[in-house]
Amino acid sequence: MKNFLKLTLAVVLMLSTTTVFAQKFGRVDLAAIVTNMPEFKEAQTNLEAYGKDLQDQLEQIQVEFNTKYAEYEKNVGTYTDAVRQLKEAELQQLQQRFTDFQQIAQQDMQKKEADVMNPIYDKANEAVKKVASEGGYLAIFSTTQDQPAAAGLAYFDAAALTDITAAVKTELGIVE
Repeated sequence: MKNFLKLTLAVVLMLSTTTVFAQKFGRVDLAAIVTNMPEFKEAQTNLEAYGKDLQDQLEQIQVEFNTKYAEYEKNVGTYTDAVRQLKEAELQQLQQRFTDFQQIAQQDMQKKEADVMNPIYDKANEAVKKVASEGGYLAIFSTTQDQPAAAGLAYFDAAALTDITAAVKTELGIVE
């Protein structure tokens, strides 16, 4: 009975070891894929235009402040105390408006970037899933460090992992 148990355990260990070595693992560089997608180039153009619009609005507020400040400096000696305080309050409000708009613009830009880029990453990830499924891969590791929700790898043996980046580009119709 002991020999049978030992033999069974040895067979199970041997089979599980063989199964582990039979698994296919791959890697993919999503940045190389996403940056070559036509949607990415269009998204970059849209984001640049959106950012320029926000920057133009900031500059308008800055010009308004500079104009009013120059007027204040020029005429400060002729103002009564009440008018001087009113002009100073107006300048402070413009400064606050500039700061508030700057913060809101930064948040808007981040939201716009997420709104535009997430569908592109989703499409790329779907292509990775399809290629991995068709290729019989157990796991695909992303070698891209800046991809949203990427589990960056501290180390991987490039020779031990099949790179499926080219296959995913083909799946997406990307021609370089």
